[in-house]
Amino acid sequence: MARVRVSVRDARAVAREVGLTGARAVGLGGAVDDVRQVARGWRWGRRSLVPRSAEPYVEDAEAAVFSTTWSRRPAAVAAREVAQKAGLEPLFRSQVRPTVEGLDVLGRVRPPVIFVANHASHLDTPLILLSLPDAWRRRTAVAAAADYFFDTWWRAVGSALVFNTFPIERRGGSMAATPGEVLDDGWNLVVYPEGTRSTDGWVSRFRMGAAWLAVEHQVPVVPVAHRGTFAAMPRGQGWPSPGRRRVRLRFGEALRPAEGESVRDFAERVRLAVASLLDEDQTTWWEAKRRAVAGQTPDPSGPDIAQWRRVWTQSAPPR
Repeated sequence: MARVRVSVRDARAVAREVGLTGARAVGLGGAVDDVRQVARGWRWGRRSLVPRSAEPYVEDAEAAVFSTTWSRRPAAVAAREVAQKAGLEPLFRSQVRPTVEGLDVLGRVRPPVIFVANHASHLDTPLILLSLPDAWRRRTAVAAAADYFFDTWWRAVGSALVFNTFPIERRGGSMAATPGEVLDDGWNLVVYPEGTRSTDGWVSRFRMGAAWLAVEHQVPVVPVAHRGTFAAMPRGQGWPSPGRRRVRLRFGEALRPAEGESVRDFAERVRLAVASLLDEDQTTWWEAKRRAVAGQTPDPSGPDIAQWRRVWTQSAPPR
C-alpha cells in the first residue's frame, strides 16, 4: 500500500475547504502528525527490531535436504531424455549457435569422469550436456548450489529432472547424496570449481573440491572450457540476448592424479588445463601448446584493469 505524505499546511487547507476552522483545523493537523509519527516507527518488514548482538544465541535450524536419488532412476532418465531432446535442445539452439571441439578425447577415457569447467552463465550446463554424445549425456549428473537451485520445491524438481542436478552445500551442511556416492554409482559429474558464475566473464579462483574427488576416488578429470556464454547471457540476465550469439566449447585430454600428488597441486594442474583450452580457442592449438610448455599460458583471471573494461572485453561474442 502506498504511503501519502500530508503536511500540516495541507491538512489545514483541507479543513478550510470543508468548513473546519480554529481548534478543529488545528486538531486535524495534529492528527495527521500523529499518523505520520506512527507510520515512521511502524515495523513494515519482518526484520527483528532487537539487534542480533542483544539476542540470546540460538543454533540455526538444519535445513531440509532435498533428495534427488529419484532423478537417476530409469523412469526419470527416460523422462529427461524426452525433455532434453524434444524441448531443451531445440530451444537452446534457437537462442545460440554452439561450436564444439575435442569430443574425440572421450574415446580415450572410460567413465565415470569429472568434467571440470569454468562458469560464467546459466547457459554453461545445457551447453555441456547437449554437446556430449548421447551415451555420455544420459549418465552425467551436475553438481548445483543447494542455496540457489534447491531453495524451492519447483526449482529443485525442475532442475533435477531436466539437468540431473544434485545439491551441493556451498557453505557446508548435510547433503542427501555426496558427489562421491554419485561417482561410485557410475555417473559422470559436471563440476564448476569456481563455485558460482563469474561476475565479469573471467575465471576466478578454483576451489579444490573437484580435485579432491578425483584423488580420493581415482577418477580422471576432463577439463572443459567455453567462451561466449557470458556475452550471450551474463549473470543477472534472465534470457539469452537476441541474435543467436555464438558460443564455443572445447574438451581437453583427461588428467589423472599422479601417485603422491597432493590435492592442491592437482587442482592447479586442472586450472592450467582449462586456461590452456581457453588460450587454444582464442589462438591455435600449436601456439597454445608452445605457451603451455614454456609456462606462459595467459592467466584466465584476466587483466588487472577497471571492472567495466573487464566486463566490456568479455561481452564480445567469440569469432
